[in-house]
Amino acid sequence: MKAPRWLALVGLLCGALVAASSAAPVRSIRLGAVIPLSGGLAANGRFIRAGYEFAVEYLNARGGVRLGGQRVPLELTVLDDESDPTKTVSRMESLAQMGISAYLGGVGSHLHAAAAAVAEKNQVPYCGVGFALWSIHQRGYKYLFSPFPKSPELAVETYRILNAYVPPEQRPRRVAIFAERTDWGKEQADLWVTRSREFGYEVVFRGEYTVGARDVSDLILRARAAGAELVLAVPTPVDTITMVRQMRELGFTPKAFFALRGADSIAVRQALGKDGDFWVSMPGWHHAVKYPGVDELNAWYQRRFGTPAEVAVGSAVACVQVIAAAVEDAQSTEPTKIRDAVAKVNLMTMAGRVRFRPDGTSPVPVIAHQWQNGQSVLIWPREFATAPFAYPATPFGAR
Repeated sequence: MKAPRWLALVGLLCGALVAASSAAPVRSIRLGAVIPLSGGLAANGRFIRAGYEFAVEYLNARGGVRLGGQRVPLELTVLDDESDPTKTVSRMESLAQMGISAYLGGVGSHLHAAAAAVAEKNQVPYCGVGFALWSIHQRGYKYLFSPFPKSPELAVETYRILNAYVPPEQRPRRVAIFAERTDWGKEQADLWVTRSREFGYEVVFRGEYTVGARDVSDLILRARAAGAELVLAVPTPVDTITMVRQMRELGFTPKAFFALRGADSIAVRQALGKDGDFWVSMPGWHHAVKYPGVDELNAWYQRRFGTPAEVAVGSAVACVQVIAAAVEDAQSTEPTKIRDAVAKVNLMTMAGRVRFRPDGTSPVPVIAHQWQNGQSVLIWPREFATAPFAYPATPFGAR
């Protein structure tokens, strides 16, 4: 039986509407970032945000992302989680409701741990830097990617830096670990202990403290009593200021202090004055690295903030570069397709070449910097160094 003509016309009209809908141009590639812009990690969060903002401007100025026969700009939405993982989760869900194609992370391992679980649930790719927590990558997550060194690499490179620069008879072999009561604090402390003996070091004291503690004098006094020459910790910027000020008050100057994360920001160095010199961190990136686009990044940062790009800014840029490349490879804004393309990325970025292991980690170089005379200098890898490791630290009273 022949279908009525009106029914055929309806079919043709529906088909035309579907075709028009599927051919509708994409107006932007929507990226969403949850970053601590207030609270204890705000000093570090601001330069992660700066990296994302520069990357979006930089790529859009070059035409954006090639998608089909058009060039599409990147669009960034940033929300503040106030350094609170509970708010990280709620802000991530808010971004999902906006229809983003990919998440960009903030800074701080506990905040990333909260965020990664949401990204996995929502099946939206998540690229994060400024966190070294390795255990989160062992949870089988498929949507988590991080072009940033993790705890196992940081533990090894801590001792390699010391052994490369300091003659055997002068090395600070007696180690104190101030372990933050967080997942990363415990993980990093465990790895520092595990790897210490093979490099010729002895952990003589390990103590714990709570994030935001106002008094860590007991840890300092016990470390000093144990004869510690090297202090290893992963403090927040605020906790770093507390530790260093109380070390000074108690007359304890370790020969070296590795304050991973805590010694990243110029704001910490400015708060401490000369007491902030000599301390080392491993932030994943430094403005002195020689990768394509870094000169433009430094010039942009200098215009906006009056300094060369701060540590980890380039790592944040790399995340946006990775997502943009994945969108082009996938030729889609669908998160699951972008995720599959991210997993296959092999890309030169402003943080070096990025590719990902099955667990979402990346074999990027471990970068270390040290504060010397108020300046952040690149000391590791040694072939990239702009200055040697300054050792031992001058006692506080003699600075």
